[in-house]
Amino acid sequence: MTDKYKILIVDDEAPTREALLRYLRRNFQVKGAADGAEAIEYITSENFDLVLTDLRMPRADGMSVLEAVQGKTPKPCCILLTAYGSITDAVKAVKAGAFDFVAKPIKLEKLDEVIAQALASRPALTEKEKTSPSEEKGVLSPAMAKVMEVAATVAPSKSTVLLTGESGTGKEVMARKIHDLSGRTGLFVPVHCAALNANLLESELFGHEKGAFTGADSRQRGRFEIAAGGTVFLDEIGEIDALTQVKLLRVIESRSFERVGGTEQIKTDARLIAATNRDLRKMVTEGTFREDLFYRLSVVNLQLPPLRERREEIPALANGFLKEFATENNRNITGFTPEAMNVLTHAPWQGNIRELRNTVEYMVVTSTTSELGIENLPEQFRTLPPESEPESEPEPASAPLSLEANNYELIRQALKQCNGNRMAAAKLLGISRRTLYRRLAEMSETSGETSPSM
Repeated sequence: MTDKYKILIVDDEAPTREALLRYLRRNFQVKGAADGAEAIEYITSENFDLVLTDLRMPRADGMSVLEAVQGKTPKPCCILLTAYGSITDAVKAVKAGAFDFVAKPIKLEKLDEVIAQALASRPALTEKEKTSPSEEKGVLSPAMAKVMEVAATVAPSKSTVLLTGESGTGKEVMARKIHDLSGRTGLFVPVHCAALNANLLESELFGHEKGAFTGADSRQRGRFEIAAGGTVFLDEIGEIDALTQVKLLRVIESRSFERVGGTEQIKTDARLIAATNRDLRKMVTEGTFREDLFYRLSVVNLQLPPLRERREEIPALANGFLKEFATENNRNITGFTPEAMNVLTHAPWQGNIRELRNTVEYMVVTSTTSELGIENLPEQFRTLPPESEPESEPEPASAPLSLEANNYELIRQALKQCNGNRMAAAKLLGISRRTLYRRLAEMSETSGETSPSM
């Protein structure tokens, strides 16, 4: 399961196909087909939200692909590409059910706009389709459940939302969720600020007039225009330069802007959600981020917890990614062995959900078995850390000990009796393993000594 739209790109010219795959992979789940016949096979066996197909191809042309799309349920949108730019072909394609027609050479700004419009025209996702893997199984950590509760409460409002947290914690997924719950009828339009220099970012956000700069041979709408009635999501907001900060502040305050090279005041009702893994308060203190913009952005601030604080969600997330990549790669894989899932559940996950997703993808594409085991994990995961070793619980030699009597000596005694097995020691003491870790840390700080031997 994924919150990204799925697009099939069909073109017999490999350089064009690969370029489109690289470009659209930033915001969508994409798959490529080398000709119409291959595309029709994919359309028959898989579901896509949109099909982007060349018109002139061997074996089966774009009109044949369009015909296959028309017989599919649910039916994806179809956009045709052609180097010929024929009005006759355009009219024929649209009459046959194509959403639109884009001439080659392709202008990426135009393509973005047409794709956004096409996806907006599709029926809204059902609640089941909007469900993330962890929610699908009813597994949500207390920390994440609290975030979701606040998100659902503020979603229908017009207030700006700032999502903070480590990289890979799912900030864009959360932004999409807020948009889905908002009731807004416009598009969800993401902008990855760190991927664009200052001039490109300004044009991307606000659009530009013809002749505004070298290469601006036509007027282009910006993301705030495209997202009318919807949501603009600014990822990595901490990376924008000082001048763009000023212009963004003006948009938030006046709900209007000007295209680059233009003088017309354009009104916007797009809702703004921003995200960052940086400490904006610290940046304000350092003078690298405007204080007034910070407060405008963080009317509602949602801190997404790292995956290591949401470990109960890992099995459902991992299984969801397994299904996604098994389907995408036509692999018959039924699940994980208990040992492999144990490693996944206890791994440190410094890269959070993104790292987990990449790890599962690696396991799927390199596996030759129907079940993923420890041998399928990347090398760095194959040695279990002490915290994740399967632990047996020896029978207590005596009745549960009283922690209050003598914390330090009792914990040392329990660890020694259990041969350093923390889970068994915690059971013997009648406390949770987390409480045991906390007591060890507290005693270490108080005494200035290292923790009792493990």
